[in-house]
Amino acid sequence: MSGIASILSDKNKTLFENSDSIPLAARMRPNDLNNFVGQEHLISEGKILRRIIESDNIPSIIFWGPPGTGKTTLAGIIANKTNAKFINYSAVTGSIKDIKIIMQEAEANKKFGVKTVLFIDEIHRFNKSQQDYFLPFVERGTIILIGATTENPSFEINGALLSRCKVFVLKPLTPNDIFKLLTRAKKFYEYVQISDDILNLIANFSDGDARSALSTFEMMMLSGEKIITREIFEQCTSRKLILYDKNGEEHFNLISALHKSMRNSDPDAAVYWLARMLESGEDPLYIARRLIRFASEDIGLAEPRALEMAINVYDACHYIGMPECSVNLTQAVIHFSIAPKSNALYVAYNEAKNDALKNLNEPVPLNIRNAPTKLMKNLGYGENYKYAHDYENKITNMQCLPDNLKDREYYKPTEQGNEINYKRRLKNIKDWKNNK
Repeated sequence: MSGIASILSDKNKTLFENSDSIPLAARMRPNDLNNFVGQEHLISEGKILRRIIESDNIPSIIFWGPPGTGKTTLAGIIANKTNAKFINYSAVTGSIKDIKIIMQEAEANKKFGVKTVLFIDEIHRFNKSQQDYFLPFVERGTIILIGATTENPSFEINGALLSRCKVFVLKPLTPNDIFKLLTRAKKFYEYVQISDDILNLIANFSDGDARSALSTFEMMMLSGEKIITREIFEQCTSRKLILYDKNGEEHFNLISALHKSMRNSDPDAAVYWLARMLESGEDPLYIARRLIRFASEDIGLAEPRALEMAINVYDACHYIGMPECSVNLTQAVIHFSIAPKSNALYVAYNEAKNDALKNLNEPVPLNIRNAPTKLMKNLGYGENYKYAHDYENKITNMQCLPDNLKDREYYKPTEQGNEINYKRRLKNIKDWKNNK
């Protein structure tokens, strides 16, 4: 029989089981792509993933994305569509010993012309050496591997195995996607009244996680109330509602306030706006990404360690999440507010970008071109190149910009913080070159 059994088939039910005992997120899981919500970049008409699912021509695949974005649901849709034997397996509860048994069965199936599709949820839970076990079976076509992971496959999946899989990146669902799911979910609780405003609140506070949104919705539906209010929402989410525009304007207002408070060296204002964002349900990783940008745009070489701190804070937010990571973000926000400021890197890049766009056809000077072939050497590539390490002070006066830009100066260091040292060093370099 193609595909896998439904989550709970009638023949497996007991006298004490009914569909209401199944979590809402599981009951809402679609069986086909037409009812799948979100990920239009992958499964809308004409997209490659949709075509290979509908044609039952599945290669080995890795689904990478945050929780609640549809990885397991897509695997279930493939299971319902394929004529292959589909095996659903979790790396959390399983072991390599179990996998060996599955592979033996797959080898036997292959002899009879039956394909085996093996879906491994949380595939990153297997370490690299364990993942090595799959490689020969994927190479020989014994199995078609579908893995789901919330972690970056480049770091968590064996390189040889990853090279044999097509990676599809799933994005967090939009509030509109989740609102659509919640509207469908209302049919399971027709005796409870819930307004579109409350549904929008759930959608905006779910951080793109459909499973989280449906779990919150289900908790509210089971609260015993006939009319769902904002107070019930606050109780179910343990969050006091703070103004946060569902259409995004307040989202951008608050991140702007945080950024400009740090830029103005006002740690008190900055930490207040940080708290406003976090307590409103903002994704801490979004804030951490903005801090990474701020570290280079507004601090730069005035405090070079700022970028290192920002990346460390992003990792901390990734590892421990809210509410624990709030103090990590606070550490960076206050440090960045007090740190010396310089936008010299930001200005340098924008000036260079303007020249680059105006001079897209400027040739690279011959002396700094590589010459890997004899023909290139004969054409003058690399001629008169000066290898800086062979010279005193590791500096030469060799021209590296195109002729019509040779006198351009993009980086103009300030005297803020550590950048004054870069300014002195750069002045010494330029004075030395001008005297040669």
